[in-house]
Amino acid sequence: MAHETLIQANLEKFLLVLSVSLSVVTLSRTVSFMRQIPYTLLLVIVGVLLAFEDVRLVNLSPELILEIFLPPLLFEAGWNLRWKDLKRDLFPVTLFAVAGVLVSVLGIGWMLAQFTDIPLAVSLLVGASLAATDPVSVISLFRELGVSRRLTTLMEGESLFNDGVAVVAFSLLVAVALGTEEFSVRSTIADFAVFVGVGVGMGSAIGFGISYLTQRFDLPLVEQSLTLVAAYGTYVITENLGGSGVIGVVTTGVILGNFGSRIGMNPRTRLLVSEFWEFIAFFVNSIVFLLIGDRVQFESLQENLVPMGIAIAAVLLTRGISIFGLGSLSNTLVDSKISVKELTVLWWGGLRGSVSIALALSVPAMLSQREDIIGIVFGVVLFTLLVQGLTTKSLLQNLGLLDEQSRREEFVEAMARRSALERVLNYLENHDRRPEIDEEFYQYQFALVRGELQKLQSQIEGLQKEDPDLQDYANEIVKSKLLAIEADTYAEFVRSGQLNKELAPFLQEIIQES
Repeated sequence: MAHETLIQANLEKFLLVLSVSLSVVTLSRTVSFMRQIPYTLLLVIVGVLLAFEDVRLVNLSPELILEIFLPPLLFEAGWNLRWKDLKRDLFPVTLFAVAGVLVSVLGIGWMLAQFTDIPLAVSLLVGASLAATDPVSVISLFRELGVSRRLTTLMEGESLFNDGVAVVAFSLLVAVALGTEEFSVRSTIADFAVFVGVGVGMGSAIGFGISYLTQRFDLPLVEQSLTLVAAYGTYVITENLGGSGVIGVVTTGVILGNFGSRIGMNPRTRLLVSEFWEFIAFFVNSIVFLLIGDRVQFESLQENLVPMGIAIAAVLLTRGISIFGLGSLSNTLVDSKISVKELTVLWWGGLRGSVSIALALSVPAMLSQREDIIGIVFGVVLFTLLVQGLTTKSLLQNLGLLDEQSRREEFVEAMARRSALERVLNYLENHDRRPEIDEEFYQYQFALVRGELQKLQSQIEGLQKEDPDLQDYANEIVKSKLLAIEADTYAEFVRSGQLNKELAPFLQEIIQES
């Protein structure tokens, strides 16, 4: 009986969380002044207000985040991350995700140990907790405002991979902080290689396995279910095998989104699965960010104001060193051409979130400084979400990045309108004239459509004169469309049984050489 009562109480709490979350999200889309704020940040604010009134919706355990909430968020991001875009910036993304995490861990740890009485081992543990970026709010803002795909790829790609690196670093440093192990460069590198290797290997095996499995049938609901099983299954299996579940899920998501969805799903199914994961990510984010704010302990924040301020300064400083330093190195070595404006957004948009909180909460209770670690990490996370997150839009406007994207959106809209009117004109020219329709009406429609086409062509030419880069952008759109048509055609042959394997992209090499 007591067990049933506990289940009922937990269910009621979950429904309360869900109701509050969805109510806040609904208000954020319907109230005009709230539309300027990403809904994830509004949820954090509401959670903080509830915590201030000591209204605790539910206990936020690290296991809940890492095992239930984290896999779908990672998978959805990997599914939507285009390999073509990631491959172009793989070098800077890898630099930011690996070297950037090391800079953050060492820099934050050193500053805390230098300017507070926190031991170095514990300070490094705080650094590992805060090394992973979680720019969910910024990415949603990017998509809403139409920020360039490249900037989105750089920020999202870094976040996906540095999560795994930070979790590995944290796992290794916990034992050092507890005094059960001594730090060794050789063993650390070996452990890191195992974590990453098992994660990439298991993620690849599951991703490619499901990709080939979905070729054998066309059942959208089953294929949706398989992707959901893949997200959670990869995480659990990889963790049990001693690898990084985070890296495993990201690998599976990238493979299924870029390979499996092409060879194993028809366009309609691919769209349904994408919409399904868009909802899952929205649903999970709505819960996680409310609980982040609701879990704040104001007493712990007040007791750690000084180390929290030092940690915030360390986070900003080490983030600046890693982004501007490693970005300049990437520009020099591989000619990445990442502008100073883009680097500035990457620096300021490196928010901390659910992963940092989950790591802090997972610190063993036997560590005497556990509550201090949690207080410092929560304070930094709140600062990045509420200060950096709420000012990112203003930063984009001041740097002129939104003006550039507005011109690109206007260019694409004009091209879409031109294509639509060309189809209308083609219909008028080739469709049989109906005798009951007056000929003058047809001629009037001809003149009207031709006039609008001339205006659109003038608009497109004017935009290209203002921004010559739009010509390259138009070329990229055509190239992407050609490659998509080729890939869909191969997939049709595979599904019909006429081909046993997916053919290598024929146009890829030709287009790259042209």
